[in-house]
Amino acid sequence: MYVSARSDYAVRAMLAIADTDHRETRELVKAATLATSQEIPLSFLQGILLDLRRAGLLHSHRGVEGGYALARPADAITVGDVLRAVSGSLTMVRGLPADAAGYHGVAAGLTDVWLAVHEAIEEVVDTATLADLLSRARLEHEATTR
Repeated sequence: MYVSARSDYAVRAMLAIADTDHRETRELVKAATLATSQEIPLSFLQGILLDLRRAGLLHSHRGVEGGYALARPADAITVGDVLRAVSGSLTMVRGLPADAAGYHGVAAGLTDVWLAVHEAIEEVVDTATLADLLSRARLEHEATTR
């Protein structure tokens, strides 16, 4: 698995929106604010936010008071959901999804290896929710401020 800048930025943006979303004010997050706080180029971020919205992970609201909010609770959005929204398949072999890699002869067993790698990655990213990551970040923050 290769984690591209696009994938990393998408997860960071979703975490920042989830962090704002859990507060009582539930304010919308503007793309420019996200870009600044997460150090993501705004033009790059706008494409990522569009993909996340199309995947049903974000709601967007236009206008002066507009911005982005999670479409589902943070505990119902996994890292895997975010990665698939911006990158497609989690595991690629020569530019193809792992299940499309076909071999013959002495390399025939490689398909099983790539599929096992894919399943292991799925197990990790599909069980880590945005809420889990935020909880971990808050615990670490509390531990360092004592």
